[in-house]
Amino acid sequence: MNGFKHTIPLGRAFGIPVDLDFSWFLIFGLLTWMLAVGYFPVRFPGWSATEYWVIAAIAAVMLFVCVLLHEFGHSLVAMRYKISVGRITLFIFGGVSQITAEPPSASAEFWIAIAGPIVSFALAFLCYEARFLFPGGTPLWALTEYLALLNFILGLFNLVPGFPLDGGRVMRAIVWGATRNFQRATSIAANTGRFVGFAMIFWGLLMMLGGNLINGIWLAFIGWFLESAAAAQIQQTMVKGLLVGHRVSDVMNREFTLIPAETTIQELVEKHVLKEGRRSFLVGRNGQPAGLLTLGGVRQVPRPQWPTTTAEQSMIPLDQVITIPAGAELWTALEKMGRSGVNQIPVVDNGTVIGLLSREDVVEYMHLLRQLSG
Repeated sequence: MNGFKHTIPLGRAFGIPVDLDFSWFLIFGLLTWMLAVGYFPVRFPGWSATEYWVIAAIAAVMLFVCVLLHEFGHSLVAMRYKISVGRITLFIFGGVSQITAEPPSASAEFWIAIAGPIVSFALAFLCYEARFLFPGGTPLWALTEYLALLNFILGLFNLVPGFPLDGGRVMRAIVWGATRNFQRATSIAANTGRFVGFAMIFWGLLMMLGGNLINGIWLAFIGWFLESAAAAQIQQTMVKGLLVGHRVSDVMNREFTLIPAETTIQELVEKHVLKEGRRSFLVGRNGQPAGLLTLGGVRQVPRPQWPTTTAEQSMIPLDQVITIPAGAELWTALEKMGRSGVNQIPVVDNGTVIGLLSREDVVEYMHLLRQLSG
């Protein structure tokens, strides 16, 4: 029911799932090539071509191992503050920890944010000292030197005071602690992140004009990513500010009809999807909700089988459906739908389904709130 995934599961560590995004293979190949034909031959001449490529590939893999340890630094401190971590994903720009909730305090935000750079600086020190275990100028000596340099740069770069970098989160923690206003602190850190992103794009363009094409493109690309992420954070802060104080019960659709379990997909599409424009359905058995059927579930049934496949056969059983209490904050429901990758969620009260909440319902409600606020 989830469709095609763009990640490969690598396993779990400390109870946290670790995934590898397909984009990682692009940066792995590019980084290996750059190290094998550029960095290592210039820095350490005289090796064989095989040694250059082998050490380059090992260095590219080890860099992402260090990035993973950096993310574990964030995640383990977050777990110490009773914040769950959904997963860690390695991708083209490094790694990201899916921390499922905002920190409970400014001090928690500070320590969660600073943990990653601390891990990177510690790895830089360990790799630097490990050089002395190998003869100078040999491939293993070069590998440890490169990892020491990269971890130091990784820690230093992440301390740039612009959201969503760690330095931006540290900045948000400091402003949050000083002003006692989380949304204001987030806005300041995110706007600083947009400035940093634009500055990197401009710097990258200057490098390209100066003839340093590859590094200029890469720097501008990273700047674009940072600016986009910071802009998305600003939008998220605005949405959260708009929804604060509003409950799921204010928006949910109470006028839902139980679709009999024996209803065929053909009948469901003709009577309810095409005529009523409905996109999600509670399927009932003996007058009680038994599951949820969405358009995604309908699409998974081959069209020739629509006349013979029932709603019960295509639904998600209710005990496997993510639900939300009627009294929950609307923002919490929106976050829950985003994390779960669903567009609708049943609303429960005392264990009984009393309504449905869809992403479209929330968007329409936000438009209404914006109009009322001018």
